[in-house]
Amino acid sequence: MAKENMSFLVCCANGAGSSLMMKMTMQKVLDKVGLKPGKVHHCALSEGKSAAAQFDVVFCAQNFVNMFKDAEKKGTKVIGLRNIMSQKEIEDKMRENGIIE
Repeated sequence: MAKENMSFLVCCANGAGSSLMMKMTMQKVLDKVGLKPGKVHHCALSEGKSAAAQFDVVFCAQNFVNMFKDAEKKGTKVIGLRNIMSQKEIEDKMRENGIIE
């Protein structure tokens, strides 16, 4: 799955603090592995739920994964995180899901 120009969506409950921090942490991982994303967007769950199918990968807290079942059916990879601030967890999950090698 790993490819340039992949689009990533990062969601949290309100779309302000947590998703922005998760986006910044994810960007560090992408920079570290040399993957240039096409698009990285952060938002609230309400927006993310309706927009998710337009992205290759969605990151959210583990307890919100079920909200993205429709997007998963359309081929979007949905990844739940225990610690949304953990660079190691984000990198590990990207590897597990074939986004990075």
